[in-house]
Amino acid sequence: MLLKIENVGQYLRDAGIKPSIQRLKIFEILAKSYEHPTVENIYTQLSPEIPTLSKTTVYNTLKLFQKHGLVMVINIEDNETRYDADTSFHGHFKCNVCGKVSDFNIPNTQPLIESLKGSLITESHYYLKGICAECRLRTDN
Repeated sequence: MLLKIENVGQYLRDAGIKPSIQRLKIFEILAKSYEHPTVENIYTQLSPEIPTLSKTTVYNTLKLFQKHGLVMVINIEDNETRYDADTSFHGHFKCNVCGKVSDFNIPNTQPLIESLKGSLITESHYYLKGICAECRLRTDN
């Protein structure tokens, strides 16, 4: 889901993060992306615009955003970390054909959580893998 943030600089300041041009641009990509980008995706997109940008800066910025609760880390595959600025409760589906990661709503999980009485849940992740509707249409024809 795309985030509607009118003033990214103020949004970062409100979260306790000092805005810099790199931080602003990285967060803008996350907020405007359906793609759940990787560090490499973000770096590739921004490096022509910010030639001094490094992958380390992108990685460190994303870690900072995560620490302040502004991004969700998505690890559907062991070798691939993606980032999502939508931190609301939702799941992710990855297509095994095209590699696209998309969001999906999760029905009420209250009964599951109630069955874990006494437990402290610190994280939850909902990942599904399969073939997306677009790829199924292409392969069925």
